[in-house]
Amino acid sequence: MSARRLWMFFRYTRWLLWLATIGYSIEFMMNRRHHMDEFGRLYLSTEFWMFFLPTAAVFVGFFELMMRGRAGITRQKRDEIGLKR
Repeated sequence: MSARRLWMFFRYTRWLLWLATIGYSIEFMMNRRHHMDEFGRLYLSTEFWMFFLPTAAVFVGFFELMMRGRAGITRQKRDEIGLKR
């Protein structure tokens, strides 16, 4: 698989993980009592997903940056994208 395709894979995966994080957080806010026991503590599964999803998104972002460098994709300068100081 080429580095460019891996870069795109990691890019889409990172965005999907962030969307999943936002979606799970919204679901938690709407149905809070389904995620807590009778003492008001989070279930381990809820705690796992609330920690795992954003952490995985950050690590996938690191892999995305690594593959962008290997694919030779450069960042645009400020002047090239129309943003002037």
